[in-house]
Amino acid sequence: MISIELAKDLRAAGLVWKPSLFDFFHIPDRDLDDRKFVIADMSIDIQILADGIGAITFNGAVEWSLDYILTQDVIWLPTEAQLRELLADRFGGLERTETGYQVSVNDESGVRHFDGRSAPDAYGRALLEVLQTHR
Repeated sequence: MISIELAKDLRAAGLVWKPSLFDFFHIPDRDLDDRKFVIADMSIDIQILADGIGAITFNGAVEWSLDYILTQDVIWLPTEAQLRELLADRFGGLERTETGYQVSVNDESGVRHFDGRSAPDAYGRALLEVLQTHR
């Protein structure tokens, strides 16, 4: 998963999020900085019963029906697959390096390389450059 800072930069560069099932997001400024959320049609939790036995509980969205947050107030955290898809035909390849990963991008100026500690961060840096140079 990409860093929150990189996700903010992508949004500022014009990346548009069309929320869909299983997308990850971050809620800033709510004392939830260490939490990532996912859009799901059901939440599943583990409860420990009085006798110490674990129970998996399935919670529908009914209890949340009056609570909401606007999509503009959250930060989308695109996955590696989503970032690769957004690069589309510009994507040239992904390679492991000594310090992480490198994504190659093909465009009219040739092949450019973008490094990241993780594959999603390398994809994110590449997409950020594409968004900033092709506005």
